[in-house]
Amino acid sequence: MNNPQRPSILRTSMDDVQRIAMIHQGIPTELPNHPGLDLSLDHAPVRKQVLSLNEEKLAIENALRYFPEIHHNILGPEFLEELRTYGRIYMFRFRPDCVIRALPIDQYQANSLQAAGIMLMIDNNLDPLVAQFPNELITYGGNGAVFQNWAQYLLVMNYLSKMTEEQTLVIYSGHPLGLFPSDKNAPRVVVTNGMMIPNYSTVDHYERLNAMGVTQYGQMTAGSYMYIGPQGIVHGTTITLMNAARMKFGVPVNGDLGGLCFVTSGLGGMSGAQAKAAVIAGVSCIVAESNAIAARKRHSQGWVEQISEDVDEAIDLMLESAKNKVGTSIGYIGNIVELWERLVERDVMVHLGSDQTSLHNPYQGGYYPANLSFDESQVMMHTEPDKFALEVKSTLKRHVSAVNSMVEKGMFFWDYGNAFLLEAGRAEADIFDNDGNYKYPSYVEDIMGPLCFDRGFGPFRWVCSSGLAEDLRMTDKIAFETLTQLYQSTSDEDVKQQIRDNIKWIDEAESHNLVVGSQARILYADERGRNAIATRFNEAIADGRISGPVILGRDHHDVSGTDSPYRETANIRDGSKWTADMAVQNFVGDAIRGATWVSLHNGGGVGWGEVMNGGFGMVIDGSMDSKRRLQSMLHWDVNNGVARRAWARNAGAISSIKEAMEDNKSLNVTLPNSVNRDLLEDLFKGD
Repeated sequence: MNNPQRPSILRTSMDDVQRIAMIHQGIPTELPNHPGLDLSLDHAPVRKQVLSLNEEKLAIENALRYFPEIHHNILGPEFLEELRTYGRIYMFRFRPDCVIRALPIDQYQANSLQAAGIMLMIDNNLDPLVAQFPNELITYGGNGAVFQNWAQYLLVMNYLSKMTEEQTLVIYSGHPLGLFPSDKNAPRVVVTNGMMIPNYSTVDHYERLNAMGVTQYGQMTAGSYMYIGPQGIVHGTTITLMNAARMKFGVPVNGDLGGLCFVTSGLGGMSGAQAKAAVIAGVSCIVAESNAIAARKRHSQGWVEQISEDVDEAIDLMLESAKNKVGTSIGYIGNIVELWERLVERDVMVHLGSDQTSLHNPYQGGYYPANLSFDESQVMMHTEPDKFALEVKSTLKRHVSAVNSMVEKGMFFWDYGNAFLLEAGRAEADIFDNDGNYKYPSYVEDIMGPLCFDRGFGPFRWVCSSGLAEDLRMTDKIAFETLTQLYQSTSDEDVKQQIRDNIKWIDEAESHNLVVGSQARILYADERGRNAIATRFNEAIADGRISGPVILGRDHHDVSGTDSPYRETANIRDGSKWTADMAVQNFVGDAIRGATWVSLHNGGGVGWGEVMNGGFGMVIDGSMDSKRRLQSMLHWDVNNGVARRAWARNAGAISSIKEAMEDNKSLNVTLPNSVNRDLLEDLFKGD
């Protein structure tokens, strides 16, 4: 199960020794040699120039405050060149000139085991096998940052290495404010990313403030140190595909999608999961990707089976696979709009369609115009940003037009929470029906919301901190056995279906070679499942079946973690989907119930100013204290969202929260009373 691209994680290299020494030094007193950029890696698009002259001066002053004045005459011109060349100050000189990767937890020199676990997860987010643009500290989504610059990385890792269990590290948008006295029951780290005064939470303000070095876009699990590579979304994508096919094309509960065709886009970070999910589900799939480097990276890692630069060849491969009812994935290196338009021209029947371009960031590398090459787009977006924006909008109109034609032929299309509908509407594409509503649903609105989130099921994940494949194998076994027992004791058929899908998933997980970076796993579980699985992990650590601590977490894209009206809360219909109380309460509640670290982000998934989301990490070590913390926190972390969804009158959530109150008599939730619809209509007669 170790990554085939390099030696086992357990073999500490000289690079690792050098980096650990650098971490303990923090920001070096002497200027290191400039390592340059690693040209073997993909790099972030050049950001457009948005600062005035006075704002540029402020950006340089902000950057130089990390360093003694003696170095300012060298670093000042260097940082100004970075700002004017790349649109941001990354401080490349301070990038460790070695491979960053997650080490076994006991190889981090730290006073706190919990802090060492956070160090491991930060390094995993910056691993070149995991991160989208590692030199620019971008993990996924085009601009999902771990830190704004390399000085922040060095400072944070230094603080973590020396902190005690009675201190908390506070991090503002990548910047470590410092270590503050707390106590052993407090989080070791509290992270906020992109917190803004509401009236200033606009994309233009983000671009300007990010360039000045005072805020960042943490996406979801990038700035919260909980990314586990494309595996982090592959299971949810598999569930989405299977349930869409069941709902729309009559695929039986235990059947696969052999014979169906699926077309989508994106092989970058999270979107890279789509190809693997398609094969697991048994569907024949084309994923378009404009960035050849990203597509070939996923191909080399085994996440996409075939690569083609010819649109007709890609379509023919998909049709042949569907004819033979054998699931496959074809990565088409080219523009998704050109693929859709060719499918229309050839009158091809596609059953399932979606999109995972990074449309939360449409004008800075998240979406590419159809009539420009990838390289031409990279240049235009920062040299002629207004013209580039017009090209993007024109392409979105073509994109929607082609999708509309395919839907008329019988395709089921959904928004995959990437702001496709939102940005298509802003581009004035033909995306609205006669009542002014979007023509197509969000995948949460139609599928994940009622089937999973309302019932408490969401993307629970864990990392084996030892780095041992055999530890991950043991956690798979424990999770399989636990879910099997829960399935046998459950009578609710909707819940049984979710558990059944997850039993199949965890039983086959190792065979799908999902590990990229750390030894991690994900599965969809409700509160009962998460609590039972984590408790048994803790017992297995205590008795030695698992050799080291396990780090628990989840995607922010979950039952309670995210308020996002176009995605996670799209099926909340009482008017409250525009509010963010749930995500903020979740962040606070996790912090006071035992999380090792917590995070709260503006943006993530659908874009800056469009969503509030939060997450946690928890290091469990086999102790009774770990058992206490995990059982308290996981109960809240799920049931907060189920209770909110129940109050919104979602039937499945009402059933699940009633069961939760039966299980735990200390839980007492306000439930809604039903309202007679005829009474409502009578009240407004004549209005």
